[in-house]
Amino acid sequence: MPIKSYLAHPHEGKKNELINALSAIDQCEVMPADNKDLLILITETENKAEEAILKEKIETIDSLKLLAMVSGFNTPQNN
Repeated sequence: MPIKSYLAHPHEGKKNELINALSAIDQCEVMPADNKDLLILITETENKAEEAILKEKIETIDSLKLLAMVSGFNTPQNN
C-alpha cells in the first residue's frame, strides 16, 4: 500500500482552491501550513497503478503550481 507525502505549492491566491480540490479526492489528506502558502499532502493508495492514476489526477489541478514528494514507502500487503 503506497503512502506518500508531498509539499504542494499553490498558484498565488489559490491556496483555498487547492485545499478544496485536493480534499475532494478520497486518497488525499491535506494539511495547510499556518505561516506559509504551502500545503502538506498525504496520499494512500492500494497499489502502484492506483498511485500513478492519482498522481496524474493531482497534477491536472489548475491551482497547483508545484508538487514535491517528501517521502514515500510501500507497505507490503498480507493476503
